Amino acid sequence: MARKFDERDFAILRKLAPEYSGILCPESGHEFHSILPPVSNHIAADEEDFAERVGRLSDEDWIYLTDRILSGREDLGCMPEEDIETILIRIEKAVSDEAAERIRRLYRLSGCGVL
Repeated sequence: MARKFDERDFAILRKLAPEYSGILCPESGHEFHSILPPVSNHIAADEEDFAERVGRLSDEDWIYLTDRILSGREDLGCMPEEDIETILIRIEKAVSDEAAERIRRLYRLSGCGVL
């Protein structure tokens, strides 16, 4: 089930993908469950484009997204590892090394089918 995006979610999505106006995942046709995976998997042209897009986010955006990720409201499980590394670098700079490491562990556990 897709989570209900609030205005903050839409503001972040607009920063990441200003050319995209919908809430439907371009490939699957259903509503977004999270913000970062559809941008990584369907909207960004490649990992450089993804890195440029996430570079648009402020520290406050990263604090918000980090909270969402750690609380389970933003799922990164289907993202490629190179984009996860890009995200972790941003989180280390904007939030903390500890938060980035917790997210790294969550990503690895979800990839192993543990979560």
